[in-house]
This record gives sequence, C-alpha cells and structure tokens, in this order.
Amino acid sequence: MKDILVLVHHDAGQDARLRAAVDLARRLDGHLTCLEVTKLPATFGTEFAAGAMLLEQESSREHRNRDVVQSWLARQGVTWTWLDCTGSLASSIIDAAGLADLIVLNRQLDGAMWPDMRYVTSNVLMHLHNPIVAMPEDAEGFGFQRGFVAWDGRPAAAAAIRSAVPLLQLASEVEVFMVEDGADEIASDALLAYLRRHEIIASVRMVDRGPRGVAELILEASARFRADYIVMGGYTHGRAAETFGGVTRSLLSNSNAPLVLSR
Repeated sequence: MKDILVLVHHDAGQDARLRAAVDLARRLDGHLTCLEVTKLPATFGTEFAAGAMLLEQESSREHRNRDVVQSWLARQGVTWTWLDCTGSLASSIIDAAGLADLIVLNRQLDGAMWPDMRYVTSNVLMHLHNPIVAMPEDAEGFGFQRGFVAWDGRPAAAAAIRSAVPLLQLASEVEVFMVEDGADEIASDALLAYLRRHEIIASVRMVDRGPRGVAELILEASARFRADYIVMGGYTHGRAAETFGGVTRSLLSNSNAPLVLSR
C-alpha cells in the first residue's frame, strides 16, 4: 500500500478523507496522490449558458479549496502529488485509480445531502478491484490498533483480507467475526493459518444469525470490539441483491468505523 489515492473535493467528508490518507501514508511509508475533481453541473449538457456559469463557480470554489489543502499538506511530513480533472466524482476516481494501491473515500455523509458519497463509493467499488477505505465524515483520522474482519468465506471477503494484510500487520488485536447463515464458507482455521503466515494473530468470534440482519450483527460486534476499522468484502451477494438493502449498503450508511472494502 505505497500509492494512496485520495479524493480532494470541497464537501463535508473531505477533512476525514485527508486526515485518514495522511495517517495511512505515514504508517505505511506511502505516497499520496491527491485527485482534485471539479464536478460538471447537471445542467451543462442541456442549458449551456447556465451550466457554464455553474462550472465557473465550481472551478473557483475548488481552486480556493486547493490552496487550503496544499498549504495543510505541506505541513504533514508526507510526500504527495496533485492531479486535477473535471467530471463526475465516481468516473474521475475510476479513471485515476489504475496504479493506486488504496483509495480513500467516504461512506455516506450524514450531515449533507450532496454529494452522494455512498453512491460514489459503491460505484467505484463495483468498477474496480482496488481496496477502498470509506471514512465516516466525522472521523478524525485512521486508527491502526484494533482490526475487525467480517468474514463469510466468499471471494470478495478473501480479496479484502489479502488487500488488508499491511494494515492488519500493524494491529495489536485482530478479531475475525463470522455469522453462521448456511453459506458455503472457508473454514476459520484456514483463514487463521493464512493470517499467521503473515504474522497476524487473530481471534475468532462466531454467532448464529437468527432473525437479525448480518449488517446489524457486524455493527454490534465491531462496536463491542471497539474496532478502529472493519475489513469486509463488498457486494458479495451480487449487485442486484445489494441494491435493495444489502450488507455493504447498510454499512456504508451506518458504520461508525472506517470500512476497508474490496471485491
């Protein structure tokens, strides 16, 4: 995880994204690629004059934001480069992420209607296989001590584990959480052996699903564990199922801990 791509855009989640990206770059000895996106107005293609005026306003706002962010980055003691683009948030991130080892975005923003960061992060996750850190908007940084793994044995969960190894190696405690729901799962002892080969010692907690939803159980267990972050596979039940209230969607809406997602 040496190349960390972070979205720079003047919105309610930017501070959490930047603080997390800097924390990750410091601990992983990484380099930040800061992608500043000037968003095209929705009216640009239909009402050119109005769209051009809105685009000019957006561009001016992002230029002011750039000055503030670059001044802050210069004091953080990490290396960084800057990219500018104009377009939609999701497509701009997808286009820039080819060599990114990690992408720092947000889960749903609780205090703002726009931008729809749950949609942005979901869209990027569906199009790429790069791991994504999705930060709550009120997070003050990224913690490394307590790693929580939501494990269901599916390929997306395995991909998330592989991607998160550098983070889990920094943790002082790791818990693997499993929900028995009748799925065809990779046994927990195989996962623990894999983690041990990477010098990660983890405990396992398994619960019966019962009548409760998997997302609810994950949120409850991660809070009990006081997790600094949650590692999980994204969209493990298919896109159509996830569209209507799946686990990934629920955690992007409700998690108080950063999510480390992969598929």
